[in-house]
Parts: sequence; C-alpha cells; structure tokens
Amino acid sequence: MTPAPDVLVIGAGPAGLATSAALTRAGVAHRVLERGDQVGHTWAHLYDNLVLHTAKRLSALPGLPFPRTTPRFPTRRDLLDYLGRYADTFRVPIDTRTDVASVRRDSGGWVVRTTAGADRHARAVVIATGIVANPYEPAIAHRDQFRGRVFHSVKYHRPEGFTGQRVLVVGAGNSAGEISVELARAGARVTLAVRTGATIVPREVAGIPIQYFSLALGLFPTSAQRLATSALARVSAVVNGRAALPAPPRTACPKVPLIGLHLADSLRAGTIQLKGGIAGFTERGMRFDDASEAPFDAVILATGYRAAVGLLGPLIGVDQCGFARRRDRVASDDEQDLYFVGHNYGIQGGLYNIGRDARIVARYLSGP
Repeated sequence: MTPAPDVLVIGAGPAGLATSAALTRAGVAHRVLERGDQVGHTWAHLYDNLVLHTAKRLSALPGLPFPRTTPRFPTRRDLLDYLGRYADTFRVPIDTRTDVASVRRDSGGWVVRTTAGADRHARAVVIATGIVANPYEPAIAHRDQFRGRVFHSVKYHRPEGFTGQRVLVVGAGNSAGEISVELARAGARVTLAVRTGATIVPREVAGIPIQYFSLALGLFPTSAQRLATSALARVSAVVNGRAALPAPPRTACPKVPLIGLHLADSLRAGTIQLKGGIAGFTERGMRFDDASEAPFDAVILATGYRAAVGLLGPLIGVDQCGFARRRDRVASDDEQDLYFVGHNYGIQGGLYNIGRDARIVARYLSGP
C-alpha cells in the first residue's frame, strides 16, 4: 500500500505545478490532484485565440523559462505546451481525472474526498484551483424569457457561427474586450455592456511590456497604483486618439485593467457599440438601465470568476472579494496546514504572483 503523502495539492494548472516544483525542491512528499485529463485542464478549454497580456519572462514559473522561440506574449497553446514541459521537467506527481468534492478535517490532519467517493489523507492541503475554474454568472431578471443563446464567456471558443448576428457581451474585463473585438472582426454586430466602467492601458509602452512598469508600481500603496494606472489610461487615450471607457469605481478588490488598445480602436470606429448596465432580458433581447431596449441573437456573460473555495464548505471565511481569509499571502486565517496558491491578483500578473506564492508555501511546509 502506498503511504499517504505529506501534502495534497488540489489543481494541476500553473498554481499547482509551481507549488509541486517548490515542494519537490524542499523535499516535501506530495501528490497533485487534477479533475481533468491533463495539466492545465482549465486553460485547455478557454477561447482559442487567447494571448497572455503578461510577458513570457515574467510569466514563467519558477525554475523553467519559456523557450526562446516563444513570442514575447505567449498564446494559449504556447502556455499549454509550456505547462506540459514544466510537469515533465519537475516530474510532478499528478493524479488526473481526480475531481475533488470536499475537503474536511479529521483527527490526523485532512481528508480530501473525490467525486468518485474515494478519500485521500494528508497532513496539509494546498488549494491551487485559482479562480478560472469557477465562472460567475450573475442573476439577470427574466432570463427564462429570452429566446436567444446565453452563456458564460468560459464556453466561448471561436467567432465562427456569429457572423451577421447581434451579440451582446456583458462585462468590463479583458475577456469581454478581447471577445468583443474578435467577434466584431468576424462580422458580428457587437454591443458591449459595461455597468461600472473600466481602465484601458496599452500592452506596451515604447516597446516595453506594461507589466514591467507594474512591478515597480507594486512597491507603492494600492491607492497610488490606481492613480498611476488611471493617469496612464488617460494619457494613452489622448496621445493615441482612442476612445476611453468610463472610469471604474474605487474598490478594495483587485481590479486588473483592460490591457491593449484594440477595444478602444473598435469603440472609436463604431464597430462595437457601448451600453451601460443591464436591467433584464426581454423576449428578443435586453433592457438596459437607461430604459432602452435592443434585440440580440446571443448574450455572452464575460462576468468574471470567483475563487474556487466552495469545496472547503464552512471551514473557512472569505473576505469582501470572495477569497479565503489569509495571512502572509498564502496561509489560511481559519485553519492550520491549509494554504492557497493562485489567489493573489494584481497589476503584476497572476502567473508572476503564483511563482512568488508557491515559494512561500514551500517554506511553510518544509519548516519545523
């Protein structure tokens, strides 16, 4: 009988792989549990033309750079290939097709139950499910009356089939912007609904990825980061003669700006129409907060994601942004020997933060 590992890592996306590599270097026995049939299962099912906004040098996980032939901003396919190489390089001990249903305490540590009804035991658990595994769909009035298609952006893959259709994209994040532009270029009649505004910044400044500047900004308080990002967005809109969206409200939760100017170009050119908040579906389309109505054939909810912590049930509390309450970025405030990687987001980039947090977790778990 194989002895139980010291640590169970849940999720074999970038967060789980980086955590595994860090634990291996620290000499900590562990297993990685992945619900899908491959590493990066969630990334494998995102839209085909996804391109990272973060440069490859700062998007690489600890211990392995992207190949030199990879473009500065890797594609989804580039990232998946990289994750596969990462798993092979560090011999990540993965159990695929192992979907976790719940995580609970027992007298000896932790019990992780799979959807197949099997129990796994460990001293410590690392939740590396991130947020992309848990898409969020808001409740919208009269959705059952609408005769067209409605789906979350996580189920969007390519623009084929939307040519000539009236499509409403709801949201103010990078997925909303990219999908809107892609659909408009493919001949769809696109409207983007943005309730609270968004900040649009260029992907590069003078040929330098914006992420490099973000690392420097990360040394300053959040309020200063917001001011600098907003100022950059305003200057970029004026200098480049591009349309700008209304500024978003201030919030304590991480708010990644819309990176890249293609959406601004499309708004200025009129190939994408802009509306405010949505009030509810009609039989043929959508009613907006300004009391106007418009017909649509499809509505894509690019309404973001929430931290995938439901498998912990009442064991933990969450902060105002829906993330587990933590100290030192990764350690649960509510339970001993419980950690989170892939739950810190900001202007520096999610993959950059994953590398940082994986190393912190390894230090905790390899200590006395």
